[in-house]
Parts: sequence; structure tokens; C-alpha cells
Amino acid sequence: MQVQPAAYVDETGWREGPQRAWRWTAVTADVTVFVVRRSRRAKVAQELLGEPCWGWLVTDRWRAYTWYPSWRRQWWWAHRRRDIEAMSARGGRSQEIGEALRAQARQRFHWWHRVRDGTRAHTTLARYRWPVRRDVERLLEAGQTCGVPKTEGPCRAILTRRQARWTFVRHAGVDPTNNAAERAIRPGVLWRKGSFGTQRPDGSRFVGAMLTVVATLKQQHRHVLDSVTAACEAALCGEPAPSLLPTVDALNQVLLPAA
Repeated sequence: MQVQPAAYVDETGWREGPQRAWRWTAVTADVTVFVVRRSRRAKVAQELLGEPCWGWLVTDRWRAYTWYPSWRRQWWWAHRRRDIEAMSARGGRSQEIGEALRAQARQRFHWWHRVRDGTRAHTTLARYRWPVRRDVERLLEAGQTCGVPKTEGPCRAILTRRQARWTFVRHAGVDPTNNAAERAIRPGVLWRKGSFGTQRPDGSRFVGAMLTVVATLKQQHRHVLDSVTAACEAALCGEPAPSLLPTVDALNQVLLPAA
């Protein structure tokens, strides 16, 4: 995972006995990794991603990722859209700025969806970026002095990470959303709601390992039960466990379009 060109990272709440914990996930093109830790700080992100790590990183705005270079990150645009909706609901000058930003975001995602579905080349998206970026930053600068503190703060915060907002335009293969990590994290959320977390670190390691195994095998279109059975048989026989790394056939199945 630590040598993949791009990673989508997210974290969500967990319980380990009486203490609060977090379940972290990192999704890449080949593997998905989960760990449960009692910390939500940067040291866990560094442990998960490796340091130094020079792949493209897609995250939300949580401060645990601020150690990563802004020019190598992509901020999750869904949070920006929530900020824009909140601006639009405040009325006055804030509403004007919010509605203008919403229109720009709608146009930007229209182009992105066409690139993603193959009807437009990525170079087209890059060409359209400059006028949109100019207008967006002009609106954000106006929002910093619009007289509504709840709007001024988000505008200022977005501008301080301006490099991290346009990585998906500069580099093909980087998404502007963190949907991959959110989808991967949902089964663990259901597990937590049904089991109320774990009691000890051993249980947390089991959760992280099993979620990693299941998500990675499904990602590679491999049979989960057969692979887990083979791992158990290998353990009983004192043999190495089957690798979770993709085989050549599995990798081709993931990368090549269906006939």
C-alpha cells in the first residue's frame, strides 16, 4: 500500500473496551488496509502511510494529515460543498458568494464526471481549470471580508490549502472525492453497531486484519471464503499464508476493461 501512486484515507469512531478508539482505512488501487488505534492523531496516519510517502493522498480536512505536503494532497470536495451550502443558507452577502461558488462547483463536477466516464480527455479538464480556479479564488477572497464570521472562516481555511484543492486536475488517477475510503469503511461501521466494538487490543487487531483481508480480496475479485480457508490450512500445516498481493491475473482483471 505504501508504494501505490494514490491512497484514499479516512477514519471513523470505534470502541475498545471502555475507551474510545478509531478505525482507520487506506484504499489504493491494489489493496485496502484497516487498523484500529486509540488515537486519531498524525502518528497513526504516518504509521499507516509510511514516512516518507510520496504518493497522492486524498483525505478530508482533519488535522492529522497536515504533515503531508499540500501539493501532494487532494482535499475532499464533499466537505467544501457542505461549507458552500451553509454559506448559501446564511443570507445577504454570504448567500451571494455561496450561490456563486455552488454554480462553479456544479460546473467543475460536470466536467469531472465526463472525464471519469471517458467522454472527455483529462487534458480537457486541465484546460478548463484556470478560469474556474480564478473565479473560485476571487469569490473566496471576497468571502473573507463579507462580514459573516461563519463564512469568513471557511473561506480563509480553503484558501490556505489552495494547492490541495486542484490536485485531481493536475494529475490523472486522483479523484476529487474520498468515496473509495467511505465505501470501504461502511462494513466496519455496521460491525461496530452490531458488536459495540472490541474489548481488548487482540480483538482490535482481528477486526483490522479481517476487514483488510475481505476488502482486499473483493477488490481483486478473489473468493473470500476460499482464500481464508487456504490461510487457515496453511497455518495448521506450518506453511506460509497465501499472499494478499494481487496475482498477475487478478491485477489484469482489475485494470483491464471487461470485454
